[in-house]
Amino acid sequence: MREIVFLSDSRIAEVPVKECAEPLVDLRTLEAVRVDPRLADEASAYAHVRQSVADRLVVAQTRLPRELRFLIIEGFRPAALQRRYFASAVTRQRAAHPDLDDASARIEASRYVSPPEVAPHSTGGAVDLTLRSSGGVELDMGTAVNATPPESDENCYTDAPDISPEARNNRRIMGDALISAGFVNYPTEWWHWSFGERYWAFITQARYARYGIVEDLTADIART
Repeated sequence: MREIVFLSDSRIAEVPVKECAEPLVDLRTLEAVRVDPRLADEASAYAHVRQSVADRLVVAQTRLPRELRFLIIEGFRPAALQRRYFASAVTRQRAAHPDLDDASARIEASRYVSPPEVAPHSTGGAVDLTLRSSGGVELDMGTAVNATPPESDENCYTDAPDISPEARNNRRIMGDALISAGFVNYPTEWWHWSFGERYWAFITQARYARYGIVEDLTADIART
C-alpha cells in the first residue's frame, strides 16, 4: 500500500491558497453525470462543485467504458457542517482511545473526516462518487461509500489488498478516468477525489491551491 499523507499533516495546511473565485455550479444540470440524493440537504449544497471540477468530471466521464456512469454522492459541504463532523469524530476517537493526546486524536479522526481548516469538500473542489451501470445498478467497489476504516477493516483504503478482483478492477477503472482528468484521490477513501484545493496542490506539487474554504452556497467567493 502506498504511503499515505493524512489531511491532518501540517504540510497540507501550509500550502498557500490563491483563490480563483470560480463559482459553485449544480451538477444536476449536467447530462453527463448522475447525482444521487442520499446525502441531499435543504440547500442542495451536496450537488454543487466548482466550475472546473464539473468540467473535469465531464471529461472523466468520456473516458469511462460506454456502459458506465459516475454517480455523484456529495460535492460541496458547508464549512459549519464540516466543523461539526470533525469535532464529533475527534470526540469518538478520545472516547474509544482515552490514552490518545489531542494531536493523535485529530490524526486518527482525519483518516475519515477532514480537519475543517483544510477540508476539500468545503472548498467545492472535492467530490465523493462511485460507478453505476447505464441501467442504474451500482458496481461492487469493495465497500460502501463513506465506510470508515474500523468498520471496513480498512478496505475503504483505495489500495486495500483484501477486496475482490471485481471491486479492485472497478476502482482501477474509476481511478484511471479521474486521474486522466486531473483529479487526485485521498487514499483512505476510494470514493473521494479532488481538484484545485490544498490536498490536490500538495500531491501535484502545485505552487498554490486554487480554492479556499467557502462557508456556504450564499457566500461570496472573494479572490485572494
